[in-house]
Amino acid sequence: MEGKDYFEIQNLLHSYPYRLDRGDFDAVGALFTHAVVYSGGSLLSDRSAATMAQAFRDWVIVHPDGTPRTRHYIANLIIEPDGTDGAIARSYVMVFQQTQSLPLQPVIGGDYLDTLRKVDGQWRIVERQMGNDLVGNLTDHGKHLGTIKPHRANR
Repeated sequence: MEGKDYFEIQNLLHSYPYRLDRGDFDAVGALFTHAVVYSGGSLLSDRSAATMAQAFRDWVIVHPDGTPRTRHYIANLIIEPDGTDGAIARSYVMVFQQTQSLPLQPVIGGDYLDTLRKVDGQWRIVERQMGNDLVGNLTDHGKHLGTIKPHRANR
């Protein structure tokens, strides 16, 4: 891997929170076109942008401004080469939210374990393990709170 590969992977992974916080679930889904995605240890989507986008539509509460009223922060990103056209990325995620009824606060924290490959010369996520093990007040964030299973992606 070259230095530019690290930047491309970082930009790819960090584009996820921008798309999600705008409520652009189709754009979120597009990031996972090539990916098998697990949440809480269970299969969420298998290489389907439409399925991934629908999973977010089904779970995330969208407020009158058209957004989830969140800020997802990815931190402690570690990118490790995995062969010539592959990489493993580990990171933490913390989600803050503020709504008309909820003051600004962290609502959920977790981690991601991503497997990436170059596909047609571009870095793509080919597998994501999403874990959420710190759970706060999700009443203004998620529609089906019982689906959250505390889980770590990076063990």
